[in-house]
Amino acid sequence: MSIFDSYQLGNIQLNNKIVMAPMTRCRAIDNIPNDLMAKYYGQRASAGLIISEGTSPSINGLGYARIPGAFSPAQIEGWKLIADEVHKKDGKIFVQLMHSGRISASENVPEGGTVVAPSAIKAAGEMYTDSKGNVEHATPKKILPEQIEQTQQEFVDSAQKLINAGIDGVELHAANGYLLDQFLNPGSNLRTDEYGGDFKNRARFVIETAKKTAAAIGADKVGIRLSPYGAMNDVKHDYDDLVDMYSYLAQELRKIGLVYIHIADHSGTMGAPDFKTDIKNTIKLNFNGTIITGGDVKSKDDAEQVIKNGYDLAYVGRPFISNPDLIQKFKNNIELKEPNQDLFYTPGAEGYTDY
Repeated sequence: MSIFDSYQLGNIQLNNKIVMAPMTRCRAIDNIPNDLMAKYYGQRASAGLIISEGTSPSINGLGYARIPGAFSPAQIEGWKLIADEVHKKDGKIFVQLMHSGRISASENVPEGGTVVAPSAIKAAGEMYTDSKGNVEHATPKKILPEQIEQTQQEFVDSAQKLINAGIDGVELHAANGYLLDQFLNPGSNLRTDEYGGDFKNRARFVIETAKKTAAAIGADKVGIRLSPYGAMNDVKHDYDDLVDMYSYLAQELRKIGLVYIHIADHSGTMGAPDFKTDIKNTIKLNFNGTIITGGDVKSKDDAEQVIKNGYDLAYVGRPFISNPDLIQKFKNNIELKEPNQDLFYTPGAEGYTDY
């Protein structure tokens, strides 16, 4: 089997088994997807599947400067533009729904929004703002029990609007220390109600959100990203019930019928600690469905190794930034260009659509 073979993902057929990983690029001026973004994703539509940059389902989740949302009419119109451009090139795209939670600067949240999290614990570190440069993360307000359902519904509403706009599916971002992961992680979730405490309670918010989203748009259009042993954004990277929680979570997501689990691996050059157990295989066995994973995939051989290791789809991150024609380069063993890291998060076309 080859990484260039087609793959059936739910009801859609991918042209190959290479996934463009979600990567924040900060080009959505006023948090609205635009023509420049449509060009960027269209250039990379030869990927089997594009997973978009993190996109907030609500005003409260816009923690970074210039990240897109998917809740206002103008934002959804922008995503329709992107969907049309990707489909014109015979590509497929899922939008990653990412509520930043406590990984947020108040200056980045538009008027009317509030920084919220499972618990009122300020995250260590800083966040870039266009108005003040780097500032400390905001201290979040705890999501009250009566606000739980509304927060979950924001994901559902965004998913429905995106599907109606022509997007192929959504990925729930329950990784890398953002809101859904903040519920999972005992370092950021100190709740004493039914959404905190033991691993089943900590997983409850994510499972309920996944179940509601799948019921609204179809489980075949919903994936999820997880980051076991992840150290990003001031969460605990290891804790006593980690394996139990991800095993349970995978089993519950299997019952819902989600179309994939996407396992982020930031060990290696991303600097995260190595996984302490074979957690990818643990999740795979408990889920028994499509698994996307990767980590430092920079060549055809790297991607093929992911498949040889027993996983279904291989994600590629930063090489896609500077190689919009990455699939052709992999096929023909052409050397990849290195991206300009200074331009990862700047506004404008430079370092974005000019590779």
